[in-house]
Amino acid sequence: MKNWTGQLFPLMLLGTLTALSFWLQAIVTGGLEASHSPVDDKPDAIAEHAAIRRFDEAGRVKYELTAPRIAHFPADDRTEVAQPTLTAFRANAAPITLVAKQAIVSKGGETIVLKDDVIATRPGIGKRPALIARMPDLTLQPEQGLATTASPVDITLGNSWVRGIGARIDHNASTFELQSQVRGSFVRSGAQP
Repeated sequence: MKNWTGQLFPLMLLGTLTALSFWLQAIVTGGLEASHSPVDDKPDAIAEHAAIRRFDEAGRVKYELTAPRIAHFPADDRTEVAQPTLTAFRANAAPITLVAKQAIVSKGGETIVLKDDVIATRPGIGKRPALIARMPDLTLQPEQGLATTASPVDITLGNSWVRGIGARIDHNASTFELQSQVRGSFVRSGAQP
């Protein structure tokens, strides 16, 4: 008759090592896989009355984001911004200011989605009136200076106006392109009714 305890010992040792490594991994990673535990969607950081500035290579402010409340959520690394005001600066040009009721900033700040009553304003210079664009949402790529929306857009420039569906804004090239269903009225400056 064979001695089974001699053959059973390596199997018990292997099973114990497997259980121990599983337990050790659970302790180091903070628990089991995310699919086995509910996602905690609570913020890990909150800032109130915040101002965030991004600088260019020359040390000039490239853009500034201000808000009464900013909250970061680690589950998907997003940042929610309440009532954001984003001002984009460019040398030798008027700044563009964007305001909205809320914004979602993606991981790394590569994309910012402004939502609910987005208003883009470029102040008037001299006799040139301010440009004001209104839309329900706007997706920004601040490092590239680009913004897009597929929603309706309403733009006014003094007494002139233009409306359309969808827009592409290039801050670096100073272009504002409406994508479709464009209509408007242009009033020359100095024109008498």
